[in-house]
Amino acid sequence: MQADELYGLALDQFIPERGALAKALRGEKRRDEAAAVAALRKPSVAAWAVNQLVRSQGASVDELYGAGDELRDAQARLLAGTGDGRALRAANERERAAVDELVQAARGLLSSEGHELSPAVLERVADTLHAAALDEDARAQVREGRLERELRHVGLGLGESADPFASAPPAPRKRPAKPAGAGTAAKARPPAPAPSKPRASAKPKAPSAEERRAVREQAKRDREERERRERERAEARKAARIAHAAAKRRAERAGHALKAAEERRDRAAKALEQADEALAAAQTEAQEAVDAHEQAQAEFDAS
Repeated sequence: MQADELYGLALDQFIPERGALAKALRGEKRRDEAAAVAALRKPSVAAWAVNQLVRSQGASVDELYGAGDELRDAQARLLAGTGDGRALRAANERERAAVDELVQAARGLLSSEGHELSPAVLERVADTLHAAALDEDARAQVREGRLERELRHVGLGLGESADPFASAPPAPRKRPAKPAGAGTAAKARPPAPAPSKPRASAKPKAPSAEERRAVREQAKRDREERERRERERAEARKAARIAHAAAKRRAERAGHALKAAEERRDRAAKALEQADEALAAAQTEAQEAVDAHEQAQAEFDAS
């Protein structure tokens, strides 16, 4: 087995197989490799799920990368004044659909305990996939299929700035009109010819009102989506706390019941031991009585 293969195993097999591989390498005198394998970290549940998706959902992962490239390109073109809001919305919907498809596939994975992945874990899976779509460094880590911890996109992406056009160049100002009534002298004297200058390159086209509105609406949708996800995480944490408290109470009650049963068992065992001793004593006494009776009978017969 190679080190990369460890990240394709079931999560509960990672540590024992890592130990076995390191031991095998040490047995082959490959101590540096053995130390490197022993230092590998067990993936978090979300990172493990992403590794499985990368290894088993190749076409969907390629679609995710393509959708992320299109989304970044659409945003760059819009900010440069050469794109439009419709293309941006279409690219954003494609990227979101690619993430949703992979998250749906992740729902079929089971944790080490044999449970379905929780909503909180699936949320971290979605964050990692979104980061892989939009960030080259994150994509390089995810592409290897041996991620150890989940990722999150923190760059300047859609919806992360209150005003995406805050740094756009201002529209050129119109030259003020020449004031009237300049007098006959002004009319008689023609203006001096302007010195010849090289023509300046055209400034980028400022985004239209429709495009600015489209990005603001997209930013609002992204903000609402983040708020919805945060509410879901809060509800999941609350449900987990309630479930944990209920499980703790059940465990305490079970512990008390177990202790009481053990005490009853100990008392019963002691009572049984005492009954066995009493029975043994009674049997001894009865045997002695039989022996005495037989001896007395023999003496009577001999007289």
